[in-house]
Amino acid sequence: MVKSKFNIPDLKDFLDEKSYQYESLEFIKDDPILIPHSFTKKEDIEISGFITSVISWGTRKSIINSAKRIVEFMDNSPYDFILNHTDRDLYKEKESIHRTFNSTDLNYFIVSLKRIYKDYNGLEDILSNNSNGNDLQKRISTFKEIFFSLDHPARTRKHLPSPIDGSSAKRFNMFLRWMVRDDENVDFGIWKKISKSGLSCPLDVHTGRVGRKLGLIKRKQNDIKTSIELDNKLRSFDKNDPVKYDFSLFGLGMYEGF
Repeated sequence: MVKSKFNIPDLKDFLDEKSYQYESLEFIKDDPILIPHSFTKKEDIEISGFITSVISWGTRKSIINSAKRIVEFMDNSPYDFILNHTDRDLYKEKESIHRTFNSTDLNYFIVSLKRIYKDYNGLEDILSNNSNGNDLQKRISTFKEIFFSLDHPARTRKHLPSPIDGSSAKRFNMFLRWMVRDDENVDFGIWKKISKSGLSCPLDVHTGRVGRKLGLIKRKQNDIKTSIELDNKLRSFDKNDPVKYDFSLFGLGMYEGF
């Protein structure tokens, strides 16, 4: 059993209880995952989820509002828009979409995603392909290189992580949780080629702070090394579904001020 700094008799039981508490349908209405939950088609879910995850920093309300704008720009049919858009359909003027993510960035994402679906059979096939890396963090880095293999604005690269460069890839790991886990409430479980046992917990300000208070992690930086440290602890609690504890850590930080 992992010892925490607090008087919690059994940390695993405590986190299991909190995971069950927060992994509920009630969670969806205030979370960015609300955006892909407005769709039923697999490709619409994953495209809207991917772009929403990319802009997931700041308040959840602002993220949801910005993601709604993007979906509306894509005529509320993300997959059809990605596959069939022309240059005429892209933004003509430079404007902010969400904080530092602007119309130039979104235009490139739309163009690159079209190639991903036409030449690589979609997001899932790249991220489930073992030839792109023997774990998901390496495949995230490979995905970034594929995604930016077209001519692109240098500024746009910052919006995708590269774990091999030290990033914890918080937002990308959150997206993977959405696609892979099949919890019947919040996450979708529509990607069948990746096991949830290989997922990594999204390491953000809440999970990092709570994880340190509970003694799950020691390092101060929220980087890939800390992400691995946290993953190892959570897998000792549940090797088959370690990322369910994302709900515990996030909920304790967001709703209980833990």
